[in-house]
Amino acid sequence: MKKKILLAAAGLFSVVVLGACSGSSSQEIATMKGGKITVEDFYNEAKKEQTNQSLVRNMIIYKVFENAYGDKVTDKQVDKAYNEQKESLGDSFDTQLKSAGYTTKTFKEYLKQSLAFQEGLKAHVKVTDKDLKTAWESFHPEVTARIIQASSEDDAKAIKKQLDDKGDFAKIAKEKSQDSTTKADGGKIKFSSQSSSVPSEVKEAAFKLKNGEVSDVISTTDSSTYQTSYYIVKMEKTSSKGNDMDKYKKELKKIAEDTQMTDQTFTSEVIAKELKKANVKIKDDSFENILSDFLTTNSSSSAATNSSSSKKATSTSSTESSTEATDSSTASTDSSK
Repeated sequence: MKKKILLAAAGLFSVVVLGACSGSSSQEIATMKGGKITVEDFYNEAKKEQTNQSLVRNMIIYKVFENAYGDKVTDKQVDKAYNEQKESLGDSFDTQLKSAGYTTKTFKEYLKQSLAFQEGLKAHVKVTDKDLKTAWESFHPEVTARIIQASSEDDAKAIKKQLDDKGDFAKIAKEKSQDSTTKADGGKIKFSSQSSSVPSEVKEAAFKLKNGEVSDVISTTDSSTYQTSYYIVKMEKTSSKGNDMDKYKKELKKIAEDTQMTDQTFTSEVIAKELKKANVKIKDDSFENILSDFLTTNSSSSAATNSSSSKKATSTSSTESSTEATDSSTASTDSSK
């Protein structure tokens, strides 16, 4: 279940920015009969590319969040995130790191920015009782199971036939599973409804099983690579959540927080607030619209608030005396300021 590392595109535009900012914009990149290409020429062309526009936007957002929340991220957290990425990718880690234009130092700097961004989102999260009840509906406590990941659907069906013929699940997992994380231990794994160690389709199938039961072949599709994988899961030790929600309040709060932090509307609103707080100004006209989505979100939110205040003032004026209506109007104006 290895996942491709999420590395920012650090290469092309970083070179351009460094060249432009170092005072060497007239430096020649190439010469030819009748002309030349300078760093400035390169910069002027590169900044028009949509990929680079997006990169600058991300650089601004990450910088804003790092400045505001970077002190909440420890070196220990950064090292943990780094080691998790390295362990997940195994032998391909160094190659992917290099191909993305990172060194160990710069990748850790990127991870710190990512963690600071998460801290910033978390600072705006407000979990209500309704959120906890929603999380409870799909919650399932931790179970112990075994999984086999097959290389193809045909292989998965052949393995399922072996299991149906009373084959030993752990032994077959050691021999044939493509999941390097669990293979050595006979496919053994623990997960709950909020775990990301197995695909959601596998979790759903597992939670329906009783102890000792084996699932049918389960197909899953990776949303980032569109690659289909095939699994078989055996339940070793399941448990019911029961009726006492308070028993799992800590887990439910984490689920509710994660749900908010992955909601696009919530994320955009938080980014808009932080950009406004940081007083971000775009100085290069080529990038004047890169934050428009977030600035619009913020403006729309303010407009909605002002509209609500206006309606409230109108309603008040129709039911109260003329003097009270005037006071209400004044208060509304002051609030708007």
